[in-house]
Amino acid sequence: MKLDKKALGTEALELLKQLIAIPSFSEEEDETATLIDNWLKGHGVATKRQYNNIYAFNKYYDENKPNLLLNSHHDTVKPNKAYTKDPFHPHIEDGKLYGLGSNDAGGALCSLLATFVHFYEREDLSYNIIMSATAEEEDAGDKSISALLPILPEIDVAIVGEPTQMQLAIAEKGLVVFEGTVEGTPSHAAHPNDNNAIYNTIQVLEWFKNYQFEKVSDVLGPVKMTVTQIKAGSQHNVVPAQVDLVIDTRVNDCYTNEEINEMLQREAPCKLRPRSLNLSSSSIPIEHPLVQSGIALGRETYGSPTLSDQAELSCQSLKLGPGYSPRSHSADEFIYVDEVYEGVQLYIDILEGFL
Repeated sequence: MKLDKKALGTEALELLKQLIAIPSFSEEEDETATLIDNWLKGHGVATKRQYNNIYAFNKYYDENKPNLLLNSHHDTVKPNKAYTKDPFHPHIEDGKLYGLGSNDAGGALCSLLATFVHFYEREDLSYNIIMSATAEEEDAGDKSISALLPILPEIDVAIVGEPTQMQLAIAEKGLVVFEGTVEGTPSHAAHPNDNNAIYNTIQVLEWFKNYQFEKVSDVLGPVKMTVTQIKAGSQHNVVPAQVDLVIDTRVNDCYTNEEINEMLQREAPCKLRPRSLNLSSSSIPIEHPLVQSGIALGRETYGSPTLSDQAELSCQSLKLGPGYSPRSHSADEFIYVDEVYEGVQLYIDILEGFL
């Protein structure tokens, strides 16, 4: 029996409650993968599984049609120490569903799964729809969407489910994390030392604080570079040989990660090593029919500063989902019940205008 949008919203909400009750930290998502697999099968969907990635194709998949990917993740970070509620006890208070992963990204995931079920048996689609519920997003693991993409057909456009208040994130900053080293001369603290690595770090920190990249994106703004970690020394009477830094660099769509790396290797006043250059910025033209379908429904466009599975995609992609990004990774995480229902409604309406 085909469910209406409200009934699908109820199905999505109940699935989200079940997911919250099962711990699913990155690399530990076996049980939530099984739950999602069984939920889809219970709605008549033929599923496939790779590691803890669950994926499926619309019933009347046609290899001659372009492919639309609906993707979100079912892993979570670990709850922080500021929680006052049981992170694995899904419960509703004042219209809010509390629980770890409710906002990031359970609401989006369950709304997308319900949307996929809605379109699963449609024979008149202009695009094939591929649904993927993926693992290891939070730690960019080896068995995440990056492992799944090589075995999927070529994707032409994607919706990545993340909390955007169902507004249209038409661009997303990329990420390069650099490990920096400021060197000096090790010595006993009691003796003079004009090459103290810790003192040398002062001007290095000032350089990172004040450095500005020339190109500013209309959608994503400037590249943002932030020193987020610093480590040095082992005991009070020893001047260390080096200070280790970590620099978080959020890259706009005016630069490639490789260009950022080349510039900083040339200009930075310390040694730098990028951990990875694979997490690139993402975008989709505002003129794209998928975006225009959302705009026609009153949705607004913006650029997202946070990273998602979009970084692994080489196709045009839109980040879109119920929930509010600042709630992600917060204590006593929640999503409004109405947001889940709205997510299902708007996902379906946007795709109806696109497909």
